Amino acid sequence: MKKIFLFGLIVISFSTSFSQENKDFDAKLAKDVGADDYGMKTYVFCILKTGTNSTATAEERQKYFEGHMANINKLADEKKLVVAGPFMKNDKNYRGIFIFNCTTIEEAKALVDSDPAVAANIFEAELTLWYSSAALMMVNENHNKIAKTKI
Repeated sequence: MKKIFLFGLIVISFSTSFSQENKDFDAKLAKDVGADDYGMKTYVFCILKTGTNSTATAEERQKYFEGHMANINKLADEKKLVVAGPFMKNDKNYRGIFIFNCTTIEEAKALVDSDPAVAANIFEAELTLWYSSAALMMVNENHNKIAKTKI
C-alpha cells in the first residue's frame, strides 16, 4: 500500500512540475471555439470511401457531386463541418474526409446522411470520435480570407 501511495505522489509531482500556465492564453477565444483546458475538443472524424452505387450515370453523378459540394458549403456555414477535402488517388478507395463539429457519432451520422452523394451510395462514410485542437474551428474563417475563388 505504501508503494502505491508513493508511486501516486511521484506521478502527481512529476506531472505538475512540467505543466505551466500559458502566457498567451485567450479565455474568450478558448470559450468561442469550445476549447478545454488543453486547447482541445472532441470532433467526429469521417472518412468517405467509394460507395456501392456503380450504376449511376455520368449525369446522375454530376448531380450528386453538385449536391455534395452544396451540402459541404451549407454545413461549413453552419459551423458543423470544420474541415473537408478529397484524397488523392489511392489504393484504399478513400475519397475524402470530413471533420464534424459535434461530439456524438449519431449527430455526425445525421450530418453525413444529409449529403446527396452519401444518400445515393456514391460515397460511404466511416465515423469515429476524434480529439484535437479546438483551433480547427478557425479553419473556415481563415480559409475564406485566402481563397481567391470559391467552390
